[in-house]
Amino acid sequence: MNTLAEENYIKAIFHLSDAGQQEVPTNAIAEKLDTTPASVTDMLKKLSHKGLVNYKKYQGVNISATGKTLALKIIRKHRLWETFLVEKLNFTWDEVHDVAEQLEHVQSSLLVERLDRFLGYPETDPHGEPIPTAEGKIMARLKIVLADFEPNQTGKVVAVEDSNPSFLQYLDKIGIAIGASIRIVDIIDFDKSMQISVDNNPKVSVSEQVTNNIYCVLES
Repeated sequence: MNTLAEENYIKAIFHLSDAGQQEVPTNAIAEKLDTTPASVTDMLKKLSHKGLVNYKKYQGVNISATGKTLALKIIRKHRLWETFLVEKLNFTWDEVHDVAEQLEHVQSSLLVERLDRFLGYPETDPHGEPIPTAEGKIMARLKIVLADFEPNQTGKVVAVEDSNPSFLQYLDKIGIAIGASIRIVDIIDFDKSMQISVDNNPKVSVSEQVTNNIYCVLES
């Protein structure tokens, strides 16, 4: 049985390593989990002993195959709970992350299976992120960050990178949600901000920070 803290580390390492594609420095983990490098080092030794990570002092860490399997199970639970909270309990998409962070540590696999069936086997969560299957498979989808679009191109919003409540509330304010259609009206050379039209509404200006956190598929 893994502790809540160990599961949080495994999930963080999974994301920071891009699902095991690259080594992760200790400081990056400390920053993401708001803790000290010394505490991270202690935890990495424990996780390495359990075979959940591949860790060598001064060389960073990567998630092991066993750790990746565990991370995908945690992420699956998190995204299913977010979907349940939005679809069945009328939470908004900016309210669910912290609650799902608590619920993702429930250990009952039977509960997760029945939750998935109850929801109709959803493929994505309220933020557009793919929900891993019970077998640990995750749907690959071609998506483009909005910042890479050109003037007059139009994209359909399929996901957001940042689940910070203040960011999601800002998107609500300007009418951006999963499924929204965004047309690039203009790109400002000075700061790479964009003027966009959302669902054919009057144009609004958004910063490069915003456009780097919105994913779309190109519409013809």
